[in-house]
Amino acid sequence: MSVIVTFRVQGDPKRLEELASADPDRLPAISAKAKEHGAIAHRFYGTDGQVMVIDEWPDAQSFQAFFEQCRPEIEPIMQEVGVGSEPEVNFWRKLETGDDVGWEA
Repeated sequence: MSVIVTFRVQGDPKRLEELASADPDRLPAISAKAKEHGAIAHRFYGTDGQVMVIDEWPDAQSFQAFFEQCRPEIEPIMQEVGVGSEPEVNFWRKLETGDDVGWEA
C-alpha cells in the first residue's frame, strides 16, 4: 500500500510561484527524478508563511532515496523561498474506515 508524504516548511509561497514562473524547467526536472524513484503524485500547497508538498509514494524508502539524491537541487530552492530550518516530513498510511470519497474510491 502506498504512503502519503507531507513535507512542510516555513517559507514564502508567492516566492515559490515566482521561482517556478521564472525558470519553468527547474521544478519539473526535479519532479522527473521523483518519478524515476517511484513518485505516484505530487502537489505544492501554500498559505501565509508556509509551503507544503503532498506526495504519494510506493513507500517511505522510495521518497527518502529520492530526497537524499536530489537534496543538492532542492535545498537552494528552499533557501530562495526563505526556509531556514529542516522540513517537517511525515509519512501517512491510509486507514480503512469504509467512508472513502474520490481518488477512485
